[in-house]
Amino acid sequence: MSARILVVDDDKNIARLLRDYLEQEGFIVFTAHDGETALHIIRRERPDCVVLDLMLPARDGWSVTRVVRSDEQHAATPILMLTARVDDVDKVVGLELGADDYVTKPFNPREVVARVKAILRRSRLGPRPPAVLQVGELCLNDAEHTVTVGGKPVDLTPTEFRILRALMTYPNYAFTRAELIEKALGFSYEGMDRTVDSHIKNLRRKIEPDPASPTYIETVIGVGYRLRDPARHPLP
Repeated sequence: MSARILVVDDDKNIARLLRDYLEQEGFIVFTAHDGETALHIIRRERPDCVVLDLMLPARDGWSVTRVVRSDEQHAATPILMLTARVDDVDKVVGLELGADDYVTKPFNPREVVARVKAILRRSRLGPRPPAVLQVGELCLNDAEHTVTVGGKPVDLTPTEFRILRALMTYPNYAFTRAELIEKALGFSYEGMDRTVDSHIKNLRRKIEPDPASPTYIETVIGVGYRLRDPARHPLP
């Protein structure tokens, strides 16, 4: 069955261009030109991926992302941001809200198609670690796509889930940012280091008893991050 893609951009020419390129690749494509219509289509059609412009009338892309990630039925929907802004802060804010990736305007539509395919491939076809991973009180059930800490469920975005799965699959291994994004997302990512940092910040906020003094996800200075197994490496 063809994947269903929602393209959201207030520039109708851009929306039409992306729709044409995506349809050439066999996708079923819906379009919206404002945030409220986008949310209506997401709830009605349940797309497999949303290509979302940040600067939208009625409700901007940040607000749409926030609503989607807070909705239990749609929280796992992958989101690819489109942004005309060059300020890294805007990209980081979008990623911290739960977007999976971003493309900066002006863009090559073929790149957008490739990114959509990569997001869908990561969601469906990535190599599977053991069905259940347990580190301390942190438990990840890959088959059920759930995470709990001390038995309490934690809601993660798709990208956060994959990053945590990579860290838990290799506890105590110090990943560079490039290694972590490649292991978690399945491709070499030429993005900012702050992309990974934003997702780690969100993960700590959700799984750590005290995000300011992490129990699980450690920063390895000059390298990147590792997930510490408290049973093997207790805190001093």
